[in-house]
Amino acid sequence: MIDGHGDDLYNYSGIRMNFSSNIYAHADLSELEAHLCRRLDVIRSYPEPSPRSLSMMIAHDYGIDADEVLVTSGATEAIYLIAQAFRERKTYYVFRPTFSEYDEACCLFGYEERADGAICWLCNPNNPTGGVVTEGGMIEASTRHEWLVVDFSYKDYTLYPLPTADKLMRVGNIIQIHSMTKQYAIPGLRIGYVIASASVIRLLRRQQRPWAVNALAIEAGKWLIGHQVRGVPDLSAYMGETERLRRLLNAIDGVEAFPTLTNFFLCTIHPRTAGELKAYLVQEHGILIRDASNFCGLTPHHFRLATQLPEENDAVVAAIAQFLQQK
Repeated sequence: MIDGHGDDLYNYSGIRMNFSSNIYAHADLSELEAHLCRRLDVIRSYPEPSPRSLSMMIAHDYGIDADEVLVTSGATEAIYLIAQAFRERKTYYVFRPTFSEYDEACCLFGYEERADGAICWLCNPNNPTGGVVTEGGMIEASTRHEWLVVDFSYKDYTLYPLPTADKLMRVGNIIQIHSMTKQYAIPGLRIGYVIASASVIRLLRRQQRPWAVNALAIEAGKWLIGHQVRGVPDLSAYMGETERLRRLLNAIDGVEAFPTLTNFFLCTIHPRTAGELKAYLVQEHGILIRDASNFCGLTPHHFRLATQLPEENDAVVAAIAQFLQQK
């Protein structure tokens, strides 16, 4: 795992506004928090070794069998489990720039990267660009590789239509990763899951350590699904605010905010660097952004923002403009 992901809030004090995580920072979690406070007794017992009860709820929502779902400690555990389970395939391919853990997991288990790699990794919508691959594009990619792993962690942050889980399962060689962490804006509770054929799920389950998902995370997942919670209450309005933020940034001389189909997007800044901008925003304004220079294929001038409240978006635009006005 690399050092330097987004939401590195733990490295700083006095942060007032957090644009560094792709997750909407203002989801109303008060009811979930109250429920977990009432259920703190669950920490007195071991959780299910593999959270079958949560798998069954997820499967019911998708109209698939519980044996086709594996609950994991966040999407990242799912990535490493898949890389471990298929390590004998030995080769992989990644669409870049994208989330670094696909490379990290494959390197850990001794893969070699090739254009025709047996395992192909696709983040869809993609982090950090915010782009979306169509259903046809996914199916076409699946014909060129033995397995296509599609990470749908940000599927709840786009209005672009994506195929249903059961439809993709019928393709036969597509493994899906989903993130309740992202869906419900609960990054401190690590909950993700894999959807795949029962044979693939059995293979992954053999790699997973017992009690990988803690009792509070399981309790939260069951409550969130049971109450049909929405992390972003009005996605259309939120995406409209994303476009407004991009327009404001593009009006600043020296900044380019690239098109996106999600709530987050890449920017470049010139002639200064993203690292300099990040340090200035932290020190002078208590604002945290994502320095994106450590994404493979990007430059020291790339940074990423995730849309927040309108007043916070106005504040980050003003602060970036002030930074570029400095001599």
